[in-house]
Amino acid sequence: MTYASHQQQAGHRPVPCAIITASDTRTAETDASGRLLRELLTAAGHAIASHEILPDDPARISAACQSLATAGAVQAILINGGTGVARRDGTFEAVAGLLTRTLPGFGELFRMLSWKQVKSGAMLSRAIAGIIDAPAGPVLLFSMPGSPNAVETAAKELIIPELSHLAWELRK
Repeated sequence: MTYASHQQQAGHRPVPCAIITASDTRTAETDASGRLLRELLTAAGHAIASHEILPDDPARISAACQSLATAGAVQAILINGGTGVARRDGTFEAVAGLLTRTLPGFGELFRMLSWKQVKSGAMLSRAIAGIIDAPAGPVLLFSMPGSPNAVETAAKELIIPELSHLAWELRK
C-alpha cells in the first residue's frame, strides 16, 4: 500500500492531545508557545485534554508523561521547551527513557527545517519524538523547542500533517 493510500485510509480523525510547556519562567499568561500549540491543534480539529506548565525538571516531566499515558485519555503528548543544551534543559532526558519506539525522522526533519531559519543554531535542538507503550494503548510523544517559531514549524510542518495518520497506524 502506498503512503498516499495509508493517509487516505486513515482520514482525518480528531486525536486527543496533552500539551506540556517545560519552563522555569513561563506562566499561563506568558506561555505563548503553549497557547500557539493549542490554537494550531484545535484549528486542525484535534482535542486538547490537558495543558499544563511544568518546571524544566526531568523527574516531573517524566512523571507527568507517564501519568498522561497511563490514564488513557490522550493519544498524543506534545511538549514544548527544555530541548536545548543549557544546564536546565532536561526534557530530552525526561522523555527519551519513556519511549519504547522512537521516530528519529521527527528530530532530523525538525532540525532540517530549522536550518532555514536559524542556520547552524539548528544543531542545538534536541527535538525528539516516539511512542510510549501504555496499558490503554500506544501514545505518541513529540518534544520540541519552546520558542513560538519552533512550535509553529514543528506543528504546521510535521506534527499536524501526520497526527491522524500516526494515531490510526498505532491503533490498527
